[in-house]
Amino acid sequence: MRHYQVSDLMTADPMTVTPATPLKKVAEILVTAHVGVVPVLTPQGRVAGVVAEGDLLRKEQLQRDPEGRHSAHLPYRTRRDIATAETAGELMNRYPAAAPAGTSVAEAARLMDRHGSHFLLVTGEDGRLLGVVTARDLLRVFLRSDAVIKAEISQDILWRYLGTNPVLVQVDVTDGVVRLTGKLERKSMLAAALRAVRAVDGVIDVESQLGYAIDDVRLAGRS
Repeated sequence: MRHYQVSDLMTADPMTVTPATPLKKVAEILVTAHVGVVPVLTPQGRVAGVVAEGDLLRKEQLQRDPEGRHSAHLPYRTRRDIATAETAGELMNRYPAAAPAGTSVAEAARLMDRHGSHFLLVTGEDGRLLGVVTARDLLRVFLRSDAVIKAEISQDILWRYLGTNPVLVQVDVTDGVVRLTGKLERKSMLAAALRAVRAVDGVIDVESQLGYAIDDVRLAGRS
């Protein structure tokens, strides 16, 4: 059973700028490309930082409100630097959240939450930029069709992972909610089956009415 990774969902080879790029050009990219962030790369192709749409909005706000009443948590010098920034290098976040290409969707969501970010830069083993993945991109796992989810449960979990006959279990999926009825061979398989089904990308919830033929848990306890 293969889980989606950020490399499956990211925007590959995104538009980038250099530290010297004027902010007007950065804004143009954000608007015309319908993106929320623009990575900033050095002339050698290394990630120097990122400019998000929120950074430009904060600059506009501080220009109109030099005292920064709505940004009081920022030091005065930082507020001044933001307000007077003219290039991507002067405004960019130098420490953007990033993740390797093989990061799972679940781990990517945890990273975004930890960093308070709506995006991650996706990097290769050499640290070079491969793409950008956003919170909206991660939501695409919930767009998997019910038929695809059902097939993965029947083939990958029931047959390959648990080694049970899929005919013994009825799998119904409606809007991502999985309903399991039927009977497994052993009681010990129930917990493993539910954990595996819940981990399938796109599953919203699992409702189980599964039974079992042999209570191997009790037998093991007696022995």
